[in-house]
Amino acid sequence: QVQFVESGGGLVQPGGSLRLSCAASGFNFHSSDMSWYRQAPGKERELVGGISSDEYGRNWADSVKGRFTISRDNAKQMLYLEMNSLKLEDTATYYCNAGYWSPKFDSWGQGTQVTVSS
Repeated sequence: QVQFVESGGGLVQPGGSLRLSCAASGFNFHSSDMSWYRQAPGKERELVGGISSDEYGRNWADSVKGRFTISRDNAKQMLYLEMNSLKLEDTATYYCNAGYWSPKFDSWGQGTQVTVSS
């Protein structure tokens, strides 16, 4: 079955950096667009950014553009999110899923918590 396992979150000060990882399985990863999402307490889940299956395409939420980088390793079926210049408002639980503008699958992983605090 489709499975996502996110990791790499933690507590970081404003201006700091983190690298998130997502291990995906149960579907054709190398031919799937992939995306990161996040959900802050009391808010709906939102798209952070996506990467096309051929790695040439990227899309970003305006709030993270220029600060976050997304990459993938098709051989390992891994998705990554490099987050720099973190802000308090980046605090959320981060998830990955297939798809470019919207999640392809209804199933989600447990997510990884990112807390930006001084």
